[in-house]
Amino acid sequence: MVKRKRVLVVDDEPGVLRFVQISLDKAGYDVTTTSSGEEALSLARSAEPDIMVIDILMTPMDGFELLDKLRQFSQVPVIVFTASNYISNQAMKLGANGHIAKPFRPAELSKKIEEILLKTQNAAG
Repeated sequence: MVKRKRVLVVDDEPGVLRFVQISLDKAGYDVTTTSSGEEALSLARSAEPDIMVIDILMTPMDGFELLDKLRQFSQVPVIVFTASNYISNQAMKLGANGHIAKPFRPAELSKKIEEILLKTQNAAG
């Protein structure tokens, strides 16, 4: 049996979290969600996700700060989602592995996750 990949999704909008959780669960992922940057850092250590999906425009800790703190202890692949190309480019400079524009369709997110996981697996192995 193939082990389901673990995805940690971080967004401060409950509706987005629910939408993404349902979509990724249907696509075959184990999904953990949080609306807190601090909790996301803790979960990144304890839940050992295979990949993280992070919104940039959050409060009180935004996605840039979360990504910066995450990179101090983990190289877990990260996809950021935002409606701004400028913001996604800044996130890539901070160590994000990919980005997806809001709004997005569930199939787009699943495809991006598979793409990033394959790329990072190939780089590591």
